[in-house]
Amino acid sequence: MPAFIVFIKEREHDAATLAAYSAKAGPSLAGHAAKPLVYYGAIETLEGPEALGSVIVEFPDMDAARAWYQSEAYQEARALRFAGADYRVLLTEGV
Repeated sequence: MPAFIVFIKEREHDAATLAAYSAKAGPSLAGHAAKPLVYYGAIETLEGPEALGSVIVEFPDMDAARAWYQSEAYQEARALRFAGADYRVLLTEGV
C-alpha cells in the first residue's frame, strides 16, 4: 500500500539555511523508491493555520518512507530544515 510523507512549512527563519536544506534533501532521495508529487506549488489554506508551502513524496509503503526519512543522508538535511524553518511532517498510508 503506498505511503506519503507530507511536509507543511509553517514558519521560515532563515532562507539561506532552507536553500542549503533543499540542496541536500532532493539528492537524499537517490536509491529510494520515492516519487515527489508536490513541491511548493500554489497553495491555498482552506482550514486551520496558514501554510507557507508543502511537499508530498510518495513511497511504495510505510517502511520505505521510514527508511528514507531515517537515512543518514536525509538526517543531515533534516538538521538544516530544523534550523531554517518550522514544519509539520506527517507519514500517512494511502489507499
